Amino acid sequence: MKSMLYFTLAIALGFAAAGCGGNKPAETPSQPAATTPAAAKTVDASTAGSVTGTITLDGKAPVTRPINMSAEPYCAKAHATPVTPPEVVTGAGGALANVVVYVKGGLDAGYTFDTPSAPVVLDQKGCMYDPHVIAMMAGQPFQVKNDDNTTHNIHPTPKDNREWNQSQPPGASPIDQSFARPELAIPVKCNVHPWMKSYIFVFKNPYFAVTSKDGKFELKGLPPGTYTIEAWQEKYGPVDQTVTIGAKESKPLNFTFKAAASGD
Repeated sequence: MKSMLYFTLAIALGFAAAGCGGNKPAETPSQPAATTPAAAKTVDASTAGSVTGTITLDGKAPVTRPINMSAEPYCAKAHATPVTPPEVVTGAGGALANVVVYVKGGLDAGYTFDTPSAPVVLDQKGCMYDPHVIAMMAGQPFQVKNDDNTTHNIHPTPKDNREWNQSQPPGASPIDQSFARPELAIPVKCNVHPWMKSYIFVFKNPYFAVTSKDGKFELKGLPPGTYTIEAWQEKYGPVDQTVTIGAKESKPLNFTFKAAASGD
């Protein structure tokens, strides 16, 4: 009887062991293959090309009223003639100033670029921001100076970067700041003098330029490729074009803004 019981138990234990895999080695979870971080790429200067061009306004620049600075006697006296808003500034042949030209698309995301250590300076002269539009790289030092004998208030209002608001009395040391992330067309205002306005563009690469009254720009050091180039103007908005450059090639690329596009 006992032998029969032992036999039955032995069979039951055998089936239990088989159901649990017996003495089969336990499977270990598969591990993802080790990946090596992609090496940072730098532009080969021996093959780099450029894009150059001129920005013009087709049509008559809009007529604007002079800025009323009577609320601040110092500001009014700082100018021998009335000051007009800097929204649309043209030079000879309709050349358009304060246009930001930059690579909007097509640049390989694997490239890395050194951040300039020299600060980009925004000055305050005659109760106006100078320059009206500035461009810089993310993390680059940004410095604000006050050349006026009156207190100003510098107030950038970004969406993707930290907003700050700082007063600067006459003779004060420059204000040192920076912008950590790329962001386009950050408005800058002065809470003391409401006519003072400026724009800051922050990029993650060095392929940008801001035109002066000659309307000219150059984007140099570009690796060979096909790019979308955008030109932004405060009143007329953005205009895009596509350009392909080969090794050591310089391509012309001109932009024209229509004066009637703003509804004037």
